[in-house]
Amino acid sequence: MNKNDLVKAIAEETNQTATAVSEMLGALEAVVTKAVASGEKVQLPGFLTFDRAERAARTGRNPATGAEISIPASTVPRVKAGKTFKDAVA
Repeated sequence: MNKNDLVKAIAEETNQTATAVSEMLGALEAVVTKAVASGEKVQLPGFLTFDRAERAARTGRNPATGAEISIPASTVPRVKAGKTFKDAVA
C-alpha cells in the first residue's frame, strides 16, 4: 500500500475527503519528524513509537575490497511496533 492508497482507505473509513486526509497525514509526518529530530519520543500506545538512537563509531569492511573502514558515530531514527499492532499482525 502506498501513500495514495492509504489516503483513499482512510478517507473511505472516516467519510472525509482525500484532500483533508492527505493534509492530516502530511501534518502527522511533519510533527513526528520535528519532535524526533529534537530528541523527543512520540508514542501512539499499542501502535508505534518513534524515537532516535545513537550508534557508536565502529570498524567495518568494504564489501568490494575487504579493506577495513572506519564508520563514524551517528544518530538514526527508530520505529518500534506496539503490542496491539504486533498481536494483530501475528
